[in-house]
Amino acid sequence: MSSDFLAADQRAQAVVALGGGHGLHASLSALRHLVDDLTVDELTAVVTVADNGGSSGRLRGEFGVLPPGDLRMALAALCGDDEWGDTWARVLQHRFAGDGEMRGHVVGNLLIVGLWELLGDHVDALDWVGRLLGAKGRVLPMAMTPMDITAEVRGLVPDQPDLLTSVRGQVEVATTDGVITEIALDPADPEVSPAVVSAIAEADWTILGPGSWFTSVLPHLLVPRLREALVATEARLVVVLNLEEQAGETGGFGPADHLAVLAEHAPDLAIDVVLADRTSVADDLAELQECVLALGARLVVDDLAADDGSPRHDPLKLAAAYGRIFGGGPAGAAGC
Repeated sequence: MSSDFLAADQRAQAVVALGGGHGLHASLSALRHLVDDLTVDELTAVVTVADNGGSSGRLRGEFGVLPPGDLRMALAALCGDDEWGDTWARVLQHRFAGDGEMRGHVVGNLLIVGLWELLGDHVDALDWVGRLLGAKGRVLPMAMTPMDITAEVRGLVPDQPDLLTSVRGQVEVATTDGVITEIALDPADPEVSPAVVSAIAEADWTILGPGSWFTSVLPHLLVPRLREALVATEARLVVVLNLEEQAGETGGFGPADHLAVLAEHAPDLAIDVVLADRTSVADDLAELQECVLALGARLVVDDLAADDGSPRHDPLKLAAAYGRIFGGGPAGAAGC
């Protein structure tokens, strides 16, 4: 076993990462390296299924299936760095050009929906795609039925700035011009796969974030069966903060604001570690430390951002931070 991420006498960990979109892709891209390094021996992604836009939204509307896009991105993130994995990741993410009806559709979305039709089972089909790709973990949907995110938004009526307006749909919520005060799911109590519940129950660590806070991260906490599993598990929870605020969803939010919103939506959820990028929280560190301490958690700040200046987590830096946290070693400058 390599010592890059974890001490040799530390047993491998079972990890469940929850989220969706680019945030979950970043987290899984990091965790994949820990699977190769034998730091993680079981890796499961639990993916938000509320997308209503683009190729996913079109397929959801036409076939009545779960939106496949975030599931596809999670599978692509778990592909290996060898020729097989790299090729299949690019195939899975390929988006058709042209001017016809196929324009904008993604190969991986079509493959997943095709297997759903053929096999009649969402989980079984995703497992088959994972085996085809040689994925370094398992990808599961957050719920077994497609859902819509609804939000109460303040500030959409110019002459009534405190008036709350209901907004429906993941795309609509993610791009709102107002301030989101609360979100909900429709249906409110969807079916959850037993595989998801089992993975969380058997995990050593669960990871929430980074990602679109209201449309990819928090929805997991609003599914009753999923939230019950997260509250009941003995796994320790790591919350990974975003590198910056997100226009539409979290405009004007600081790091502590993200945690406050999470606590409001799931006050019974115990958080063990909050992981943040050192540069991103430098100006808000004292406030963040106070918030994390109030939640009974430990704050870890580390070098996580990509070197190109973009607001992206670097997979190798994030992998190293995860490895140090899982191994109980020093993980950057810690507060609280």
